[in-house]
Amino acid sequence: MTAPHVPVLVVGAGPTGLTVATLLAQRGVECLLLDRWASIYPQPRAVHLDDEVYRILARLGLREEFAAISWPCHGLRLVDPSMRVLAELRRAGGTGRHGFPEATMFDQPELERLLRANLERHHTATLRGDIEVTRVTQDGAGPVRVDYTDRVSGAQGSVLADHVLGCDGANSLVRAAIGATMQDLHFEQRWLVVDVATDAELDEWEGVHQVCDPYRAATYMRIGRHRYRWEFQLRPHETVEDYRHIDQLHPLLRPWTRDIPSDALHVVRAAEYTFRAQLADHWRDRRVFLLGDAAHLTPPFVGQGLCAGIRDAANLAWKLAAVLDGSLPEQVLDSYEAERKPHARAMIRLAKLIGTAMTQGGDAGTLLRRIVVPRLARIPGLSRIVLDSETPPLHRSALVLGPRLRLRRRRLAGRLCPNGRFGDGRRLDEVTGGRFALVTIGPASPTVTAEARRRGGVCFAAPADSDLHRWLRRGRARAAVVRPDGTVLHAGRDPSGLCAALPHHGHEEES
Repeated sequence: MTAPHVPVLVVGAGPTGLTVATLLAQRGVECLLLDRWASIYPQPRAVHLDDEVYRILARLGLREEFAAISWPCHGLRLVDPSMRVLAELRRAGGTGRHGFPEATMFDQPELERLLRANLERHHTATLRGDIEVTRVTQDGAGPVRVDYTDRVSGAQGSVLADHVLGCDGANSLVRAAIGATMQDLHFEQRWLVVDVATDAELDEWEGVHQVCDPYRAATYMRIGRHRYRWEFQLRPHETVEDYRHIDQLHPLLRPWTRDIPSDALHVVRAAEYTFRAQLADHWRDRRVFLLGDAAHLTPPFVGQGLCAGIRDAANLAWKLAAVLDGSLPEQVLDSYEAERKPHARAMIRLAKLIGTAMTQGGDAGTLLRRIVVPRLARIPGLSRIVLDSETPPLHRSALVLGPRLRLRRRRLAGRLCPNGRFGDGRRLDEVTGGRFALVTIGPASPTVTAEARRRGGVCFAAPADSDLHRWLRRGRARAAVVRPDGTVLHAGRDPSGLCAALPHHGHEEES
């Protein structure tokens, strides 16, 4: 029998796989997700995301639902082993440039539950659990063959796909199938991760607490109304078996739990993790792509592991959908790795730097913690810089035009356009509706507006004295071409010339 055929097959239904499948389904692309688990993986893992990723969740239609299960993070407190506060960097209240809190805590199983329920609203996406993918093969330029085993019945099957997206985690079979290997970026630490549920109120400051201690570095954070997360660096002779029960854990937790009895603390999970920094040497082989942990592993010190995977999904989904419907050439898919790999590397380097600063021993580490760190909060504007959730601009590609790296300090190309608000209360993403957009200072000419629509995009002026207006002026631009994922393709002084950068989408947008 001939194997069934789908345009896109996604291996792995974690947050990255669910996100990319939903983004594709929103654009009418039929996709099949195969996941080895019968349902949501029950253990908590990722707990943080920033406003750039919150913005992506909002595009999925989960703005209100995610707000209901998440918890705002108020900043970062650095403390010494005796819990003396060395520095406290507070976030301003309210929302950031993208319309959402700049740092938000959550429970990953709850997020996955929202993502799965939301995916069911799209008839073009199908999720099958208890399916173990066993082989991924490509033969020339034809479709990719994916073989699998039903883990319940033992039955074997195959699917042909125009494109396969490997969202199958750190031990990715898809990565092995395309011959990619993980490059070691030289960071490895063993940590104990403890999740606790309690009705007791810890009465702690509502931000991340980082214990700066080369002997026992630790992190504390509240992730929900009744949920808390601790991470403790393990000593060479220690394992998770030394901390399986609350009585063993209580001495570690006591600086925060104090006189709360141990029987009031329910250990949801105590697990050992090895924090690593790794990056796949290549993310694509013809019709197969790597996303999320299959492509990169980031130490958790800046909370960007899950964020990176969801950014991968947002970057690739609209490009792949446009290639499948013929509105963009297949060559634009080369921009996925060109844009995302350097960005992932930059975030890994930042995480390594922060992790080393918090845990490094020796004279340099001691000097940093005793003399430099306590003075950080006194430096004007430093809190804003340290806590700024903006990530680096994407590198040049076929879909990011502009100056090269040494000239890019002020350039807008490759950066996310702020999700600014308009006079009617709508934000940029609601106005663009997933299309290309030409954003201008002042009304564009009728000719430019008509040409943008002819190319399948939209054209509008940033409201005077708005965030968008100020953003363009700071970038020394009078107009910017914004991609469907919110990234600036090109910016400059001539709206008419920039309009030519809008790709032809094969139809004229109705007014």
